[in-house]
Amino acid sequence: MHTITPRRRKAMLAGTALAVSTALLLTGCGRSDDGPAAGGGSTKVDDKPATGSVEIWTQGADGAELPQMFDEFTKANPDVKINMTQVPEAEFASKLTAAITAGTVPDLIYSFTETQSSLIATGGFDAVPDGLVDPKDFFDVIWDNSVKDGVAYGVPWYAYADMVLYRTDLAAEAGVEAPKDWDGLRTFAEGLKKSGVEYPLALYAAYDAYTARQLLTFAAQNGGGFIADDQSTWTINSPENVKALEYWAGFMADGLASPDGPAFLDTVSWTTTGKNAAIVDGGPWFYGWFDDANGAGWAEKNISLAAMPVGPDGDAATTVGGGSWMVPSDSKNKDAAWKFARWMSQPEQQVKWYEIFKNMPAVKAAWEDPELSSDPLLQTVEAGLKTGITLPKVSTWTQVGTIIGEQMEKVVRGGLSAKDALDAAQAQAESIGMGD
Repeated sequence: MHTITPRRRKAMLAGTALAVSTALLLTGCGRSDDGPAAGGGSTKVDDKPATGSVEIWTQGADGAELPQMFDEFTKANPDVKINMTQVPEAEFASKLTAAITAGTVPDLIYSFTETQSSLIATGGFDAVPDGLVDPKDFFDVIWDNSVKDGVAYGVPWYAYADMVLYRTDLAAEAGVEAPKDWDGLRTFAEGLKKSGVEYPLALYAAYDAYTARQLLTFAAQNGGGFIADDQSTWTINSPENVKALEYWAGFMADGLASPDGPAFLDTVSWTTTGKNAAIVDGGPWFYGWFDDANGAGWAEKNISLAAMPVGPDGDAATTVGGGSWMVPSDSKNKDAAWKFARWMSQPEQQVKWYEIFKNMPAVKAAWEDPELSSDPLLQTVEAGLKTGITLPKVSTWTQVGTIIGEQMEKVVRGGLSAKDALDAAQAQAESIGMGD
């Protein structure tokens, strides 16, 4: 099974989002000329076939397979021509923000969850036209990620939800069951440790914005969060968040997780060899990697998925992500661009893309297709999408998230208390602000 690679993308996106944030400073946090660039004007899209030339910029491995979908789209729209430019992920943000400033943008892009807020803050994208799609067709958390001040700027393309991926054979040997809550995750890890697993849990120990993102999930399970609902105030050092950090760091303090990894390239080998037995932000995309490393069928025989554990009061929260189609305000063929985005959101196209690349559908109806509904592992992912949480929807999130990650490392390595660490992060975040 080959699919999207959220962990692999994380290292790339950290630099991407930072580049966008820097570009915001250089462009004054958005364009000041007239037109829809300040965030909202959009063209009316009819039901006629698309025509003309459409320039699409893609990034990541997803783009390499997209021409298969272009072929299907042009069958129904014979007078349209799609030209695709693949841009390296590390260069995508700088190239795009430069194009926005110069007015030399493509007609359509897709943006990953982690960078949508920063891109929207440039003021360089049109709102989704009224009536193009029905927001209710999508998982709420994926749709809401590209909504700013009540205006949607992206049409979701695909989605994913992080799960607890674990070695079923090692769990059976240790006599432990898949965790369902915080206490259960602790019991699960302690049982595996007693059975001889060196580091039962693989946490995201990079101490960056993605480490902070993992903490955010645990914080939400404890009734916390990093930002107020109206996105106007940082709430990083709330008591709920402090308790969540104490819980997370406690696994490392007690030898139940390594403070040093696994790094991305070590994840499969650590789990294969039994150095760890569970990946806290894993998912079905790992199955192909394990089979590549160990032979076909190894993953199905030795691995399963469990939903993220609920917090002390039963609060469920899952890290989710994905990609959405966005149309730059200076696009020369908005009509055809939006028509392609709409077409890609049809359930049958969502399923087709899943068959091609194993990206999970963002459209709820697509999950009713037998290709997905018959797989119990994918049903676990679908359930996770229903309890997903969004990142703070402000352009400074990556900068603030990096600070939180750095403070988390001080708790793990330097003996700083969780409260002092989050107090420091709160103070720095307040100094940085929201950015837009």
